[in-house]
Amino acid sequence: MGGGGVLRIGTRSSPMAMAQAEHVAGLMRAQWFVREVEIVPYTTSGDRWAGSLAELGGKGVFVKEIDRAQLAGEVDMVVHCLKDMPGDEPVPEGLEITAYLPRDDVHDAVVTADGTKLRDLPAGSRVGTSSVRRTAQLKSLRRDLTVVPVRGNANSRLAKLDAGEYDALLLAVAGLRRIGLHERITEALPTTSMIPAVGAGVLALQCRSDDAESVEAVSGLDHALTRACATAERTMLRVLRGHCASPIAGYCAPKEDGLALHAAVFSPAGDVVIEAFENGLMHTPEWVGEAAANTLLDQGARALIDAIPHP
Repeated sequence: MGGGGVLRIGTRSSPMAMAQAEHVAGLMRAQWFVREVEIVPYTTSGDRWAGSLAELGGKGVFVKEIDRAQLAGEVDMVVHCLKDMPGDEPVPEGLEITAYLPRDDVHDAVVTADGTKLRDLPAGSRVGTSSVRRTAQLKSLRRDLTVVPVRGNANSRLAKLDAGEYDALLLAVAGLRRIGLHERITEALPTTSMIPAVGAGVLALQCRSDDAESVEAVSGLDHALTRACATAERTMLRVLRGHCASPIAGYCAPKEDGLALHAAVFSPAGDVVIEAFENGLMHTPEWVGEAAANTLLDQGARALIDAIPHP
């Protein structure tokens, strides 16, 4: 830990990220051996950039700058949304995911200003999202809707909706709950029709591998079931070698004494969908993820992914 027994927590500076860090800080303060906790916010290039994230290298831009700060010793622990962590490459050498917090809600939410649900939106309605995963699945569900890119934090996106710039937004249920705006949710889409993002609803607590004191302090928060499900999902994504423009979804959930993973790869237009359903044991999540990826590859996922342009 930092000097004087202070545990320094690194996080993005957005309202949602700060709320998540405050939640984790509360968990850490509840442990008797953590004397003091300090939150250190960072505004990343991804937060400042108003264009497409693909032009900056994908969602990983939200985490890589904070990872470098952690490796430099500026902070002891980092709170990441797992879905923002690149799945096609390992955690940087010298860092480790020490704890996965219990998974929050994984559903995607439809938010409209007047309470209109997705099925009732008029043809041509403007739906705001910058997620290639959400875009592909939305086009598969409602090809008659117009998908419009939207950036910014949840609060600014909702302000744009209320100002009439969009007719609907697709946002994460978990994120809206974390910032106290769950009453804005018009409906939560079932995971069978809008398969969640890999790592959806999971907060990952990252430490330096050689920082034994911080690792010990954080490891007690690890949730074994969430770790297993997240490992299966991220293994699937790693084997597929998807890039930032690849519409890939994966949701692993407990099933009796094992795991059940639903994974899919889409064309950007949502007119091609390749799916896999794999079950496995709780203690072999890597096998579950690899099996799902290989099933997708056997059905042509490699050609589909490689055909999608990316920076």
